[in-house]
Amino acid sequence: MKSYAKTTIRRSNASVFRYDSAYSRRIQLESAALCASLLALIPSAGAQTAQSASTNAPSTGTASTLPAFSFLPEKPAWLSDLSFTAKESYNDNIYGVSGDHEKEKSSWISTFSPTLGLNLVPLFGDASVVQALSLGYNPEVNIFHNEPSQNYTAHRLAQTVKVNAGAFSVSLDNGFNYIDGSDKAPVYSGDDSSRSCYATALPRERLQQIQDRSKLAIQFDQDKYFVRLAASLLYYDLMTDWSTESGYQNYVDRYDANGGVDFGYKVASNFAVTLGYRYGHQYQQTLSEAIDSKQLSATSDYNRVLLGVEGSPWKWLTLSAQGGPDFRSYDESAPVNDDNTITYYAEASATANISDNDKLSLRYKQWRWVSSTGKVPIMESLYELGYKRKLTSQLAWDLTGRIQSSDYTCGNAGSTSLRNDYLYTLSTGLTFAVNRNLSFNVAYNLDLARNAQNNAAEAPYREYDGNLVSVGTTIKW
Repeated sequence: MKSYAKTTIRRSNASVFRYDSAYSRRIQLESAALCASLLALIPSAGAQTAQSASTNAPSTGTASTLPAFSFLPEKPAWLSDLSFTAKESYNDNIYGVSGDHEKEKSSWISTFSPTLGLNLVPLFGDASVVQALSLGYNPEVNIFHNEPSQNYTAHRLAQTVKVNAGAFSVSLDNGFNYIDGSDKAPVYSGDDSSRSCYATALPRERLQQIQDRSKLAIQFDQDKYFVRLAASLLYYDLMTDWSTESGYQNYVDRYDANGGVDFGYKVASNFAVTLGYRYGHQYQQTLSEAIDSKQLSATSDYNRVLLGVEGSPWKWLTLSAQGGPDFRSYDESAPVNDDNTITYYAEASATANISDNDKLSLRYKQWRWVSSTGKVPIMESLYELGYKRKLTSQLAWDLTGRIQSSDYTCGNAGSTSLRNDYLYTLSTGLTFAVNRNLSFNVAYNLDLARNAQNNAAEAPYREYDGNLVSVGTTIKW
């Protein structure tokens, strides 16, 4: 067996600005000052609007029916969103570890996030052709007061295009994220088998990286049927350094790209059944030879056959679902039990408007994906149920339950691939809208990571509990 001295392997030459404690403090003070100056506008306007909000707003109203600050001019049609959010949170387990672990850290977190949204449809005049053309930018500064190494700024860009020309329509949705964070991953005690995959995902999302999610659809409609060309991309470019240091967490790049066609038959004016096909490619970067001498990767090609439904079978229900067999093909050197295997793919979402004040939402996904820590594929599952209740015209409550699982037992890269991790999440929050321009929010999130692999020697270390509480305010035009 080869032996290597501890080595740091640079993966990116990009020059990225780092937060030090002085810079963090300056950002915090400047952002707090901005927030204070905005809040200083409230007393004169707030007293004026509070009475009208309680007497004029109907109990079934929405935020748009509430009064606005009288001193604000009408928002131009091309400005869809202009807001600023400030939030203070406390996270009691920012690394997702368990027991008396040296990485068990808690921290207060200050978050400052302006949002700018542009609606460019009015520039084209005829909204029947260009139905949506929007751009959005949402930077988010996060300051971890007790663990400055985790400070980061997320730059989020969103674009939506919808064009309708007779029987043809085109839609494009793209979300691009650049995370300006550290290029050094955390160092844990023990090896990969001693912690949950959801624990390693927590710091991963704060590190320097690029994420991109895109969906494109080109559809031809007739009275009773439609044909749709579809493509999607899920892309992760992790820019953190690699290292042979014991316990250092190495992350790899990965992506999933696919394209195909759907045939739809309209069983009602707003509801259709579909039959689809996708050809796709999944890529998992190979770790350096100094880290993985076997140079393992679970890169693969796949073909999917999908049966689905979409639309509104009833006025109160919106539904979209596709599922079917996934025919997977791996290279013969891939660390899998079967180079050619059939798995299952399914994705669904539903929204039910139970009443004017109650909304229920459902999400589900199950698919074969690749691990961010390298070498093996995983079977990922997501089950999520959400409920929103409008208690009054100004007060809303939301409650969400989520179950996630990551099953690594389809890989055979050694003991570290024999794992099955679960994450149970419960989150709830209250939002109070003072008026159309000002709201306050308080929220709580509980994470319970659990091991589902039988006879796992390190099972206690694969489990953790995490609590996150937050209080925030949003000012919007």
